[in-house]
Amino acid sequence: MYITIDTSALIAVIGNEASKRQIIEITKGCSLYAPTSVHWEIGNAFSAMFKRQKLSIELAKQALAVYHEIPIKFIDVSLERTLEVTHTQNIYAYDAYLIQCAQQTSTSLLTLDKGLKAIAEKMGVSVLEPRS
Repeated sequence: MYITIDTSALIAVIGNEASKRQIIEITKGCSLYAPTSVHWEIGNAFSAMFKRQKLSIELAKQALAVYHEIPIKFIDVSLERTLEVTHTQNIYAYDAYLIQCAQQTSTSLLTLDKGLKAIAEKMGVSVLEPRS
């Protein structure tokens, strides 16, 4: 089985958040896809944590090492199609990249983001999420 994974799920795993175990269970035996933008979103999430003084550079480097161990196939999505999605759904491009990746690869989207979940489902994308 193949799954498109988003940044929120990846951050939960590499940051040892409460949902980590469930995410690992959902993805066990699966191949993971993500748009190439997820790579940059990880850096952006860390920089936001630095600004709020919620993360040290040492812990960020440890988390980044864990992130690099996760076997993800990065997908180059259509910018033109993604922009159409951002316009019609009134969402940020980063969310549209994830929806487009799931559509392009015909995979379910694993996310912790409720807003992204709602738009993805509205657009016909199957969504996986850990139990609350």
